Amino acid sequence: MTAEGSGTIRSRIKNLLRSPSIKLRRKSGTARHELGDKVTLEKVLGISAPGNRALACDPRSGLLAYPAGCVVVLLNPRKNKQHHIFNNSRKTITTLAFSPDGKYVVTGESGHMPAVRVWDVSEHVQIAELQEHKYGVACVSFSPNGKFIVSVGFQHDMIVNVWNWKKNVLVAANKVSSKVTAVSFSDDSSYFVTAGNRHVKFWYLDHSKTSKANATVPLMGRSGLLGELRNNFFSDVACGRGRQASSTFCITSSGLLCEFNDRRLLDKWVELRVSATCLSVTDEMIFCGCSDGIVRAFSPVNLHFLCTLPRPHSLGVDITSMLDAR
Repeated sequence: MTAEGSGTIRSRIKNLLRSPSIKLRRKSGTARHELGDKVTLEKVLGISAPGNRALACDPRSGLLAYPAGCVVVLLNPRKNKQHHIFNNSRKTITTLAFSPDGKYVVTGESGHMPAVRVWDVSEHVQIAELQEHKYGVACVSFSPNGKFIVSVGFQHDMIVNVWNWKKNVLVAANKVSSKVTAVSFSDDSSYFVTAGNRHVKFWYLDHSKTSKANATVPLMGRSGLLGELRNNFFSDVACGRGRQASSTFCITSSGLLCEFNDRRLLDKWVELRVSATCLSVTDEMIFCGCSDGIVRAFSPVNLHFLCTLPRPHSLGVDITSMLDAR
């Protein structure tokens, strides 16, 4: 190339860089960056929970937590005010749960190499990141003593992990081949139960082994004895509380409330007469969330039916104008 041709190319490049369109692009990029620094999220409309494992309530404060994409919404229903936790990985949050003291919330996510993350509720910052899953996290739970977190992967993930989250250590793990949709810890944190498609399994923690630092041990699991109900989809599970601490309660998508005894035997069940999706157990009550907004209450002692809760009023209805309470 001649010197004259080289000079012509340089002059063309200089003229191009001086063009108004280039200056406009630079200014718009700067303005966009400044605008991004000023934009804040005020309110989230909607929820992206894939199931009952992505909605949690802190019984101490009444705070609700649920996902909206890669954001955890913390809702104070008394004040109708939201706060938000942002997942900087931009991965969709699939499950979450509060710690027993309500100070932390643990989340699981989907996508390549998903993490189990622990967040400070008051500061809205991440304080732990636990990575051993490959495809997605189906459900998470804190142990009642607050020491451990259990995370169960998607069906193709085929793994259940127990973490000492404060030390960032995987203390126990094992494979699980079934689709798992729910997990619940026992009152004394000695075992937890997973439930899913034709699956109820009891997993036992050996505290003498799990207390060892930096040592992952095989997690010992024993299947529940399902008998004639073995072909059901168990949509939720809750370990008993108080006097019924040795019992474990499950519901099926077909509408059965089941009780397992301390020998893992399914020895009692009652019909809900409606399909069921979620379960909550206290010392005195079992609440079953069912289709069409129905909530039914049973006794944990003998599974006797107690009542059906009134349904919430329809959206847009002014309840103060109602004259006849029915």
